[in-house]
Amino acid sequence: MLYFIGLGLGDAKDISVKGLEIVKKCERVYLESYTSILTCGQKQLEEVYGREVILADRDLVEQGSDVILDGATSADVAFLVVGDPFGATTHSDLVLRARERSIPTRFVHNASIINAVGCCGLQLYKFGETVSVPFWTDGWRPESFYDKIALNLEREFHTLCLLDIKVKEQTVENMMRGRKEYEPPRFMTTQQAAEQILAIARRRQSADTDAVAPLPIDQSTPCILVARIGADDQKLVYCTLGEAAEESMDMGRPLHSIVVPAKELHEVELESVNWLKLRQD
Repeated sequence: MLYFIGLGLGDAKDISVKGLEIVKKCERVYLESYTSILTCGQKQLEEVYGREVILADRDLVEQGSDVILDGATSADVAFLVVGDPFGATTHSDLVLRARERSIPTRFVHNASIINAVGCCGLQLYKFGETVSVPFWTDGWRPESFYDKIALNLEREFHTLCLLDIKVKEQTVENMMRGRKEYEPPRFMTTQQAAEQILAIARRRQSADTDAVAPLPIDQSTPCILVARIGADDQKLVYCTLGEAAEESMDMGRPLHSIVVPAKELHEVELESVNWLKLRQD
């Protein structure tokens, strides 16, 4: 049996009772370690779970998954995921590969950023498509996430923006030379994401000087900055994208996200987010 177990968003104690009982009886326990992070490390997990935890990086899960699946053909194996097991598409792919080999699967769900973001005061059923904001490079500056935010605004939906993380990434040179050398982990901040969103808005404004209607996103666009949801030091700030992009904005340690609210808020939503307003006094 291959178990997919959500760990929630906080620390080692956020696992459900059901999930912990399964972990304790499994022969092997893997921790997916590249789509998100907990506020604690591998050692703390092992102390709470009473089991060895094997870190599963992207290469293992996406290219060497037979190591995980082979074990699950004759014993119980747990695959631990920060948040909920289906918070990342790569996990659905692993489920399909298990089913192709007739390996039984079970799922233990938990809180993820997709539902926990409701703590910002916005109603979950009014969220549109979730977007991912990737790190730009000198030769790669995608803008599709901007278009999705704009479309959600047009449809009066809120947008959850998940910010990029780079864990155990190789440079192009190291990949070409076959060197197993990795870059230090990087986690996008709300400031970096706001800068990229506004950079697209400015470029499009300058490229369309004859436009009659204003662009849907600019420095005055409201947003909610979200940091370390589920941790004791979680932080939420309601401000504008222009304020979010300022160097003085410090949301603390990762992980960060940004929520762009719909233009029209329900009175309860408006009252809730005003409690998070960035204040200068």
